[in-house]
This record gives sequence, structure tokens and C-alpha cells, in this order.
Amino acid sequence: MVSWIPSSSSHTLVGGFAGAAIAHAGGFDVVHTGKVLKIVSFIFLAPFLGMVMSYFLSVILLHITRWGNPGRLNKWFKSLQLLSSALFSLGHGGNDAQKVMGIIAAALMVYFNGVDPSLIPDWAQVELVNGKIHDIPHWIILGCYTAISMGTLMGGWRIVKTMGGKITKITPFEGVAAEGAGALLLFGTEAFGIPVSTTHTITGAIMGVGVAKRVSAVRWGITINLLWAWILTIPVSMVVSAGIYFLLSTFM
Repeated sequence: MVSWIPSSSSHTLVGGFAGAAIAHAGGFDVVHTGKVLKIVSFIFLAPFLGMVMSYFLSVILLHITRWGNPGRLNKWFKSLQLLSSALFSLGHGGNDAQKVMGIIAAALMVYFNGVDPSLIPDWAQVELVNGKIHDIPHWIILGCYTAISMGTLMGGWRIVKTMGGKITKITPFEGVAAEGAGALLLFGTEAFGIPVSTTHTITGAIMGVGVAKRVSAVRWGITINLLWAWILTIPVSMVVSAGIYFLLSTFM
């Protein structure tokens, strides 16, 4: 996969988790296919919804600001982009970090399966209500949010360049519209417990602001490469995780 293509950590986790489970069980029966198909469907739905929402948000903002001074508006949108990017980052953490928390919690439950609950240390206590995870140790929450923040801070500049300029030209106005639409979509899917890819969401949103200018403003060749990468993420992750499982089981 080309290094500058932004892949979905959500789908990487789903594929990796499923691949390891299949390798352990020796069959596909352990995978809840309905849940996986729901996630797979959002490979296409998330960017489409992001594109539609950012398109209409762009049209609304253009209508509101049509009589404004371009120079002054550009300054305003530079300031607003701090808010829109913060909201999108909040949605990103609220969506992506939750998936890692769930996997760590599941690993703890498997490791301590069959152990007397009174003998499980406090740092490993996972509370279940009606068979579903209700509460997890605070170190998991802090660790996941810290790691996702540090990863964002370190940056992947090739990916930044792809998202910021190779799909379509982004100005502060387009940035506000794309990030605002992406944040709204992430908050909405979080409310319904749907694990979507923030990568897919913001890519679709960037395409939407490009279409709002003109259809030719979007470099569709780049988006096709992205789509292929997204489609392959889950199966490739499954194969890799199954291979690692077999490799580790050979020596353990």
C-alpha cells in the first residue's frame, strides 16, 4: 500500500481482531458477520454522508457570507477552523479510542476467564451488565486517549499533504466546512454506537467542499486509490493478524 494513503485504524482493528479470532477458533463461526457487514457498509456510507453534509454546509456558509469582505472573512474562518478542528478531533478520539478500549477490555476478560472475581486485581476489573461491557479500568481510558493524542501530535506529513491538498485545494473556509461536517457525522454515529472511520469521514467531507466549488475541483483519481485501499484494509488485516497468531502459537 502506498505510504501516503491514509488507512482506517478502525477497519484495521476490526480485521485484526476478526483474523486472530478466526485463527484461534479454526473457523468463521466466531465472527458476528452482521456486525462486520454493518461496519463494512460504512466504508462507502461514511465518505458519502461526509460528502453530502459538507456540500450542504458549504452552500449554507456561502449563502450566509455572500456579502462579506473576502479578506476579513478569511481571517474569521482561520479562527473558526481552530474550533472546527477541535470538534473533529474530539469526535475522532470519542470514536477511534473507544475501539481500542474495547479490545483491551476483551483481552482482560479472556485472560482472567474462569478466575474467581475476588482474585482479579483492581487494575484488571471489567464490569459487565447484561453481558455487555459497562465499566473498564481508568488506566485503559487514559492510556488510549494519551496514545491517540501523541500519535496525532507526531503527525504523518505525507498523509497531511494528501488530505490537505491532493484531493482538492483547501482554504480556511473549506477547512471549516469539512471539519464541521465531519464532526457532526462522528458525533451522530457515536450516539448510535456505530464504529465508523474518521479517515473515511473527513475524506468524504473534503470531497464535498470540492464539489461545492465544482466537480472538476476534486482529483477523482486520488479518491479511487483511497477507495481501493479502504476495501483491502479489513481482509489484509485479517490475513496479517491470523499469520501473527499462528507464528506466536508456534513458539508459545
